[in-house]
Amino acid sequence: MRLANNLLTVAVMGTLLAVSPLAAGKSSDRKQPMDVAADRTDAMLGDDSDSTLYGNVKITQGSLEVDADKAVIHRKGGDISQVVLTGAPAKLRQTADNGEPMTARAQQIVYTLSSDVIVLSGDVVIEQPRGNLRGQTIKYDLNTGRLDGGGDGNRVQMRILPKSGGSSN
Repeated sequence: MRLANNLLTVAVMGTLLAVSPLAAGKSSDRKQPMDVAADRTDAMLGDDSDSTLYGNVKITQGSLEVDADKAVIHRKGGDISQVVLTGAPAKLRQTADNGEPMTARAQQIVYTLSSDVIVLSGDVVIEQPRGNLRGQTIKYDLNTGRLDGGGDGNRVQMRILPKSGGSSN
């Protein structure tokens, strides 16, 4: 279980970075213990192996809450190469340092560590008090901060709300 916690720490933190253009998660969350639960696990401890958590996967760390039907952690050469969260939908909830909540949901969330790219696909919705982003495919490059949506024949929709208490000029 400790290995699964370490592996999922990377998965969850990477997933959170996917939505950071809209709202950064609470910085203290990374220092909190992580709790992971699932109905079943099928794990290998080898350097080149896959570990899978099935059914009612729940991950919590500080203000972060993740719910998924399945989490798969791929390892190559002893390092995590990719993490895949799936659900109907997979869901993330977190509170930012400024106290604002953020939620994200998608049918699949794939974090590829070698390229530092996260792809959310299938009915993607990212929401926070200042606005939301929707689409079928949203790609986030952790190195550049570039958010790339659409290009899959589907439109991307954004709603950006005015800053509360701001001037209407």
